[in-house]
Amino acid sequence: MATKSINVEMLAKMFLAGAHNIEAKKEIINELNVFPVPDGDTGTNMSLTIMAAAKEVAALDKPTMKDLAKAISSGSLRGARGNSGVILSQLLRGFTKSIREESKIDVTGLAAACSRARETAYKAVMKPKEGTILTVASGISEKAMQMSQETDDLEVFLPAVIEYAEEVLAKTPDMLPVLKEAGVVDSGGQGLLEVIRGAYDAFLGKEIDYAEITPDVKVSVNAAPKEEADIKFGYCTEFIILVEKEFTDKDEQEFKAYLSSIGDSIVCVADDDVVKIHVHTNDPGLAIQKALGYGQLSRMKIDNMREEHQEKLIRDAQKVAKEQAEKGQEPKEVKGAQQDAGPRKPIGFITVSIGEGINGIFNELGADYIIEGGQTMNPSTEDMLNAIEQVNADAIFILPNNKNIVLAANQAKALVEDKEIIVIPTKTVPQGITAIINFMADADVKTNEETMLEEIQHVKTGQVTYAVRDTHIDDKEIHEGDIMGIGDKGILAVGKDVEDTALELLDALVEEESELISLYYGEEISEKDAEGFIARIEEAYPDLDVDAHFGGQPIYYYVMAVE
Repeated sequence: MATKSINVEMLAKMFLAGAHNIEAKKEIINELNVFPVPDGDTGTNMSLTIMAAAKEVAALDKPTMKDLAKAISSGSLRGARGNSGVILSQLLRGFTKSIREESKIDVTGLAAACSRARETAYKAVMKPKEGTILTVASGISEKAMQMSQETDDLEVFLPAVIEYAEEVLAKTPDMLPVLKEAGVVDSGGQGLLEVIRGAYDAFLGKEIDYAEITPDVKVSVNAAPKEEADIKFGYCTEFIILVEKEFTDKDEQEFKAYLSSIGDSIVCVADDDVVKIHVHTNDPGLAIQKALGYGQLSRMKIDNMREEHQEKLIRDAQKVAKEQAEKGQEPKEVKGAQQDAGPRKPIGFITVSIGEGINGIFNELGADYIIEGGQTMNPSTEDMLNAIEQVNADAIFILPNNKNIVLAANQAKALVEDKEIIVIPTKTVPQGITAIINFMADADVKTNEETMLEEIQHVKTGQVTYAVRDTHIDDKEIHEGDIMGIGDKGILAVGKDVEDTALELLDALVEEESELISLYYGEEISEKDAEGFIARIEEAYPDLDVDAHFGGQPIYYYVMAVE
């Protein structure tokens, strides 16, 4: 007997099963990454992204299609990590926008949703590249439209679309030479395929344990502790308005203006008859009373930030005391706990960092908030939004310092209303350091943006790490455990010795006009070994200045910059 439609209960099961499937297979997807680097990989990023949405879906009780669509879209949008995660969130956002008004979804509706998903994802990427997850999404869209003209039976439609997606994925190495050289298909495309395979399993009624959604892995976010007086507005207030009439652009602007008059850190995202509100205020009742004029309220949450702040200070002090007691040291005052809060700044900085020493460098250079975990765990859009809330400035520069975090930063930028957000697309920590060094306090935002964009172009970065899998890339045969020297555009050196490989990498980076080598040594390198390596660099390049620092970064023995 043919199956002609999917109801909301079945779609929720299919989505959770798709999330479960990619979570179970994330390490397999990670193995497909072309670069054999022990970073936050595609499978991990896509899994964390979709699991953030799965948690919201699992919390729904007898949802409508609109509720389900909102949970998937909002959860994945804010939980998106890495480029692959951001693209997946956009695919889900487009898909759910297409189906949210339906009570059931048939073949025609699924085809339209797949097409909307593809369009939304392509718009989110500045320079779409074929041979990636976008190519697989295009294949799914094309086959879905074709099959919608040939059948109304989902039992025929779904396997045909999945089979074609598999064919497209198999062709990705022919579209991207780097995939062909490594002998793998695109990892993002594989991740998308695992999502729809899991969904299809649920459609077929296979027994899948999707009830228990694992907690999201949090990125460590560090900021200087704030004095309670620094918290101008004490209550973090969040709720959803289920609007009873059209929420027009004029309504949105008026409501934002009202929220600005009673608080700050405002997020107001309108999506048809649902409006998501976030505001810091000293009187949550005023925000709630005003919102009730637009409709009913749902998912209300009010947190006393001053109380939470005091509890955090106590926890931090206890932690420091415990660590010092274990080392036989006398307890010390928690730094920053008694600092006076300053006035709102015209310009602030958020930067992503990768180690204790790098954190200290960014702090000294004036960073207001540091998100730690750039390499091993890409921050999510939600992490970016939380950081933006904490910086008391009219305009905020974000330095992602990793090419895989730029999209998440831009996605956060699009959600913020009450502050000007400028994302400087720094792809490495040295670029981020160069950007913040060139900040001019007496210049306006636009001038600073132009200056930073110009200056980071002059920075060539090298990173020395180890291979986690065998591969062939950039005309180099690489084996698990080999030492790799990675430049801005690929692997430049491969060897067995850390220092020898690092010197080979430097040789590829240094040019006749080069003047400065900056070196940041990682947590696995002792100060003595670093000093010995610096001496080798100075001997090899006597005409260049060498500036060395403890970076404390994991995974990367050395991070180097040549300017």
